[in-house]
Amino acid sequence: MKRLLLAPLFTILFIAGFVTWFYISIQPASRNNKFESFIITKGASASQVGNKLQSAGFVKSALAFKIYLQFTGQAGSLPAGEFRLSPSLSLFQVVQTIFKGPVELWVTIPEGLRREEIAKRFSQSLDKDEAFEDEFLIASKNKEGTLFPDTYLFAKEASASAIVSRMTSIFNSKTADLTPQNTDLTTQEIIILASLIERETKTDEERPVVAGILMNRLGVGMALQVDAAVQYAVGTSSNWWPILTKEDIASASKFNTYKYPGLPPSPIANPGLSSLRAAFSPKTNDYWYYIHDTDGLIHYAKTLEEHNANVRKYLTR
Repeated sequence: MKRLLLAPLFTILFIAGFVTWFYISIQPASRNNKFESFIITKGASASQVGNKLQSAGFVKSALAFKIYLQFTGQAGSLPAGEFRLSPSLSLFQVVQTIFKGPVELWVTIPEGLRREEIAKRFSQSLDKDEAFEDEFLIASKNKEGTLFPDTYLFAKEASASAIVSRMTSIFNSKTADLTPQNTDLTTQEIIILASLIERETKTDEERPVVAGILMNRLGVGMALQVDAAVQYAVGTSSNWWPILTKEDIASASKFNTYKYPGLPPSPIANPGLSSLRAAFSPKTNDYWYYIHDTDGLIHYAKTLEEHNANVRKYLTR
């Protein structure tokens, strides 16, 4: 009989203890009403965010934070970005502030995009309009190739000029220690070469080799025959990187590296650090040709005969 009475008693005590603990845990972490920055990275779990909130002194208990999110069904939908929080907020107020949305948003710009594509990504991520895209293109005029691909944190009200300034500043800091090796190209020419490499290659390992191949061609005045440069010339907003036609290959554009030897007049995209390093330090080699097969693997050739054989072997069905 006593055992039958003890079971519900322990249950009641456990529930009472949990309620007391939870009530204490949801209270403000302190009376400090100063608001400070708190960043949630993309893909962070409720546990990770809770631990970070507790460590930063914004909540008393990471566990209570996680339990509350699980109970309300919000654990899997935490927004990423920068938030302004205060230790004087209760746990409920902290959660409410987070789900109101960040004051700054993460925007990822991958390698190999042209200015127009970058403008569109920022416009969509920051909920901007076409006027912003136009301003971005004006602010980034003559800066193709120096808009560094990275993941950025920007306020929704950030101006196009501020974003361009930030991207070019990061580019300058990332390339400050790079010095030309195995090349007599100017810095601007190296950036152009890097943009070609970015669009023409797939892996870090192949980029210095392809850079060396393009340098070989430049050295003897051979046409570079880089498809991406022609795509840059003929691309439109509906498809910036189209599959080339015979008419495209015959176009009179100075970016037509089939028709005109040497580098194109300007960068064709914005390269990442790997492509920039390859352009600054091309790998000396005896290759003159390269192709990627249908699986994306690269194949080099020292002669036109070897190249044609690779085309027949890897691209002809």
